[in-house]
Amino acid sequence: MSEALKLAGGIPVFDSHFHIVDRRFPLVPNQGYLPDDFACGDYLARTGDMALCGGAVVSGSFQAMDQAYLLDALATLGPAFVGVTQLPSTVSDAELAKLDAAGVRAVRFNIKRGGSEGIEHLEQMAHRVYQLLRWHVELYIDSRELAGLEQTLLTLPAVSIDHLGLSKEGFKTLLKLAERGVRVKATGFGRVDFDVKQALRDIASANPEALMFGTDLPSTRAPRPYRDEDLLLVLDTLGEELARKALYQNALSFYRPAKDSSAAFVSA
Repeated sequence: MSEALKLAGGIPVFDSHFHIVDRRFPLVPNQGYLPDDFACGDYLARTGDMALCGGAVVSGSFQAMDQAYLLDALATLGPAFVGVTQLPSTVSDAELAKLDAAGVRAVRFNIKRGGSEGIEHLEQMAHRVYQLLRWHVELYIDSRELAGLEQTLLTLPAVSIDHLGLSKEGFKTLLKLAERGVRVKATGFGRVDFDVKQALRDIASANPEALMFGTDLPSTRAPRPYRDEDLLLVLDTLGEELARKALYQNALSFYRPAKDSSAAFVSA
């Protein structure tokens, strides 16, 4: 066990953001990029020293609208895990219900990399999936682009933003959104251009319910991939009470596990 995870003291972790890459299923090159394999077994081995209580498998740009890999991953990982997928705006209610039954809980809009539905469908889809299934929407977006979306995002019933918003330049807008209830993933610390500790403090102060920690494994295209010290940084920066919120309580509440699988989750 790494020293960082020993020092984390066995606090539960809901990994709110990681990818499974399995070449048994379709992959689409994105900007000429395809990731290495990172199957369910690889993920469980890498996180084996954590007090893992569940997590969210997030569809990447290179998986586009494929659902087969995600359904397989959720069946393999079990009911403590949920899915975040990419869907066309034309998806049927029947398909949404099928995905919900399999554990999918959110739709992702990948504004930075593509591979998802266009941002022009965000508002309609966000309201639709929430009204039907209480799903939320997730945005992979550079916070410099948030100003133009701020008023729209504030009208959505449930939304999260990946990787602390990535950029210092748009952080003030991100912070205003967090104050108003938008969730922020404490992920991808090696992707951002600002001080992570100060950002965590600011967001937790603005809204203690906002932060949701994730490993971002396998950290595709990240300048610096996830390391176990990132988990310890959350605990050291926030203190145990706020860290527990960021490490598992906030995400457990947000992802709304299915009633028949709630026992698989650690109680918040």
